[in-house]
Amino acid sequence: MSIRGTDSYSAHPDLPPLVRRAVDAARRHGFAYSCRVEQGRLLHALAGGARHRIAETGTGCGVGLAWLASGAGRGVELLSVELDPARAKAAAEVFADVPHVRVLCGDWTEVYAHGPYDLLVLDGGGNAKGGGAADPERLLTPGGALVVDDFTPGYGQWPPLHEGAPDTARLHWLEHPALRSVEIPLAGDLSAVVGVRRGG
Repeated sequence: MSIRGTDSYSAHPDLPPLVRRAVDAARRHGFAYSCRVEQGRLLHALAGGARHRIAETGTGCGVGLAWLASGAGRGVELLSVELDPARAKAAAEVFADVPHVRVLCGDWTEVYAHGPYDLLVLDGGGNAKGGGAADPERLLTPGGALVVDDFTPGYGQWPPLHEGAPDTARLHWLEHPALRSVEIPLAGDLSAVVGVRRGG
């Protein structure tokens, strides 16, 4: 969830058609927190490496999901889960004619029933970032990738800080024993943690 993320698309006319459709839906529904273009381009690139399944939590109106769907290869199934019924409905309408994409309305833990995934994108909010409620060993195929977005870049300081204290959410993913992880700066005020499941 990116503050003013939907507004970030105003200066980018060269978007994949599905992304443009999702941005238009977010604007119509007054949803300001879509993933930013920088995040979207990362998701687009990573989706190209998936072979079977991709999942996302926190669909919003479908902008991040549109980046994923635009980057995924043939035969890859995509699932996204949104807690808010109105947003889930809006996103489902964006993908109504895209048969390999499903939007579910429910708690993010719905992804457990449909995995494991080659790529899993966890929304920055809720339990996904914090205390390790998302288990990469259950949710990812061996070699599968996990993305947690909406961090502020740590600029090389260790441990990374949040409001002057060690950033336990970021540290959880950077030091997770089941993952090889790295923080990727995407803009001066934006970064994501990407981890690849060990083994296999």
